[in-house]
Amino acid sequence: MQKRFLGASGLEVSVLAFGAMNFGKGSWPGVGGTMLDDARAQVDRCLEAGVTLFDTADIYSAGESEEILGQALGARRKDVVVATKAFGTMGRGAMDRGLSRRHLIEACEASLRRLGTDWIDLYQVHAWDGRVPVEETLRALDDLVRAGKVRYLGCSNHAAWQLIKALAASDRLGLARYVGQQVQYSLIVRDIEHELIPAALDQGVGTLVWSPLAQGYLTGKYAADPAAQGRLSKSGNLAGTDSARARATVDALLAFAKARGDASPGQLAIAWLLRRPSVASILLGARSMAQLDDNLAAAAIQLSDEEMATLDEVSAPPVPYPLSHQRRSSPDRNPPLPVAIAYDPG
Repeated sequence: MQKRFLGASGLEVSVLAFGAMNFGKGSWPGVGGTMLDDARAQVDRCLEAGVTLFDTADIYSAGESEEILGQALGARRKDVVVATKAFGTMGRGAMDRGLSRRHLIEACEASLRRLGTDWIDLYQVHAWDGRVPVEETLRALDDLVRAGKVRYLGCSNHAAWQLIKALAASDRLGLARYVGQQVQYSLIVRDIEHELIPAALDQGVGTLVWSPLAQGYLTGKYAADPAAQGRLSKSGNLAGTDSARARATVDALLAFAKARGDASPGQLAIAWLLRRPSVASILLGARSMAQLDDNLAAAAIQLSDEEMATLDEVSAPPVPYPLSHQRRSSPDRNPPLPVAIAYDPG
């Protein structure tokens, strides 16, 4: 499996990664239920396929996901990149959430214990905390890096201005920078293309993608059966996802899959992401082994430029102001993101 560096850092990750949000009893509707035996089998399959990045968070199943991931990796932990996150509520105390110095240091120590490891390769803040000075957050994270408990830093679910503010503060204070951002991205959720990806490209920040199949919508199963059961239907978000643009995108995926005969709609949706700028790795959140096998096979799929252009066009969201004005009034000075970058699965 191909590997890429995360942004401008020296951290190399496989283009497909495993997201362990389903490990443990679960915290939200449609999430969780994968316990240790099945988790071990999924981790084994990922390692066989060449996956090197495994991602979790302390809030997933109230820490149980980290525990199961650590046990499933066992002695192989040293051979992979382990990523986790902090921010969410982990107790009843006033300091048991957020990005304060106190909570981050305590959260990191707790994650290390649950994962059964001495270090975290990529430690990510799970959200922006508007109540805590970003300098306090970054100083605490830098201390964790200097102590050897964390190797690299990242953020998740930030707006572009929040990412840039954090990077500027790190540069001003001489602190470790975020080298990656973990964000939602798919053919039908392309908001990050307007500002977050341009910011990441400008600042040397790599992009890790979550929900690449829009919680199963892009597999086409809801087009075939609107009553199909899955995370999207259980979460109650299907109505908000289903739209004329989304349905046209799925139709295009289904048509390409039928014409090619060598790929499923979900694999094509992942292959599209592998050719988007800034994307370093895509997190797979498969629940079953069949889903995981289908997702992993996407690493060997290569879309043509024509297929990329068609999918890009049919799924294109409206461009918000002021970007719409910039592209209309001075397109030569404000070009859009490229439709595709080179990807050779080898």
